[in-house]
Amino acid sequence: MSKQQQGEAGSVAASPIKNKVGSIFIPVRDIERSRSWYCRILGLNESGCEIVGGHLCSLPMEGTGLILDTMPKWGGQEPGGAPAIETPAFMLMTGDLQGSLDYMKELGAELVTEIEHDHWFVVKDPDGNKLMICRE
Repeated sequence: MSKQQQGEAGSVAASPIKNKVGSIFIPVRDIERSRSWYCRILGLNESGCEIVGGHLCSLPMEGTGLILDTMPKWGGQEPGGAPAIETPAFMLMTGDLQGSLDYMKELGAELVTEIEHDHWFVVKDPDGNKLMICRE
């Protein structure tokens, strides 16, 4: 780090980039099917989740947003679509971990793990993206 980048007492200079996550993109192949699946698991009404430009759908969330996207610019036009998220990149929170696991099983979600350390489990969405459900 250059002296210009350091402030007083070794602190880092201010950045114009905020310490804030706006939204997380989730690559999907079929935007309508994915919207239905995510609305079902998050308890959202599909009519409140508009598909924009034929390829993205912003889900109304508390806190950081989720955007389903067929990713036409990032491989979505290739056979098989954009690559799935192989490692959970974020957590969806729950106050009822066992109830959430049971609900995902009822929906037929593919389980990657059962409940681990009494704190979390992982499932796959219809596109193979791994999602972590975590006790709040």
